[in-house]
Amino acid sequence: MKKILIINGPNLNLLGNREKNFYGDTTLERIKSICEKKCSESNIEMEFFQSNHEGELLEKIHSVQNGFDGIIINPAAYTHTSIALLDALRATSKPKIELHISNIYSREDYRRKSITSEAVNGVICGFGENGYLLAIEAIKKLIYTDK
Repeated sequence: MKKILIINGPNLNLLGNREKNFYGDTTLERIKSICEKKCSESNIEMEFFQSNHEGELLEKIHSVQNGFDGIIINPAAYTHTSIALLDALRATSKPKIELHISNIYSREDYRRKSITSEAVNGVICGFGENGYLLAIEAIKKLIYTDK
C-alpha cells in the first residue's frame, strides 16, 4: 500500500474561525476526515500533520524520503517567505503537490508569488476543501506512474 504525507502550515489550525471570506466554514478536522475517506477509497495510507512552526514542517518534509511515497503540502503563509521549505522540498525526489484553499492569485500582491512551488510537481488552489481531494487524485497518479 502506498503512503502519503499531507502537511498543513501555520494558522490552518484556525480554519473555520478565520477569514471565512477566503477559507469558508470548513475546519482542519473536517479536511482531515474527507482526506481519510478519500485515501481509504484509493487504497492509500495517509498521515495528516499541521504545525505553526517552520522547523517542525522542515522535519516532516525530511521524513518523506524514507517513509512516504509522496507529499501534499499546504505551506500556508510560508508559501511566500520560506526558502527553507523550498530547499527541503527540493531535497526529496518523491512526488510533491502544493495546494491552497483560496486562490492565491486573486489575493493580495504579496500572496501571488509562491516560492515553494518551484520544488513541486504541481499546484492546486482556489477549490476550498475540495482542493485536498484533487491533490490526493493528483499525487496518486504521480505515485503510480513515477517509475
